[in-house]
Amino acid sequence: MKCTGKIITIIMCTAAAGVLLTGCALFGGSDAVAGYEAEHYNKSIYKAELFAEDLCVAAEDVPLENAPDTGTYTAAALFDVDRSETDFAYHVHKRLYPASTTKIMTALVAIKNADLSDVVTVGADADAGSFAPDEQTCGLKEGDKLTLNDLLYGLLLYSGNDNAVAIADYVGGSMEGFAEMMNEEAAGLMATESHFLNSNGLHDEDHYTTAYDLYLIFNECIKYDKFLDIIESKTYTADITGSDGVKRQITWEPTSFYALGEAALPQNADIIGGKTGTTKEAGNCLILLSEDVQNKPYISVVMGADTKSILYEDMTGIIEAIPEDG
Repeated sequence: MKCTGKIITIIMCTAAAGVLLTGCALFGGSDAVAGYEAEHYNKSIYKAELFAEDLCVAAEDVPLENAPDTGTYTAAALFDVDRSETDFAYHVHKRLYPASTTKIMTALVAIKNADLSDVVTVGADADAGSFAPDEQTCGLKEGDKLTLNDLLYGLLLYSGNDNAVAIADYVGGSMEGFAEMMNEEAAGLMATESHFLNSNGLHDEDHYTTAYDLYLIFNECIKYDKFLDIIESKTYTADITGSDGVKRQITWEPTSFYALGEAALPQNADIIGGKTGTTKEAGNCLILLSEDVQNKPYISVVMGADTKSILYEDMTGIIEAIPEDG
């Protein structure tokens, strides 16, 4: 009985192989096999859009004619968002400290995961008095109540480290929880050369990114109208209720020299807005959204510039390399 079973199994397997290999007429003839193949084997395996189809790619340095002297910064790039092309890339995969350019990721995580009309109560760790004198704050006090929307304006315009902590505490439950959300978001955007430990970018050796990852993150940020509204703003006044119930207002302005009129604007492009970042370890950093004369968007990045004045000179030179005909 056991031998008979084995023989039957071998016969059946041989017959099945014959059908697959020759199309013999055991189950309807060659016409049936041809019909099956025509229906199933001619289909596209994957019809969805590839994730990176609309992204600029920069596997290596891309030269730029008349680019600013690379001796004055560590990394830089110019990305044509509309054509998904990299016009300039220099050390874009070099691991660097992001300083407050970190806050574009903080804003993105908050926008995607929370209701911006929610009222946030500022904790002790977000009190402006808990930061060093050279660490930028928006003047928050423990017990203050203001909306998450207000916090985002102070975060992106005035680069408040206190705002960044208050956002992290509210959206992530703690700084550690929020940092985990930041890293998950980075992984989803393929910004795999980044690692975030905090929401403000204050220095930590294990908190880093690259110019290319900043592009990936910023490119996602500008898909949200709220993010664009904030970075385009010239000023913003927040309504705050103190722990004693007294109401007050604080007005925040951008930190960008372009927005403040302290740097010459590029000749052939309009600056929409972006984010600055400066620490001793990171140097001077800036990521911007600009538009050419045909209103086509470009993202430009400079990291590790020697000084703030050189940062804007370098950035202006890079932006002015945008072709006038788009």
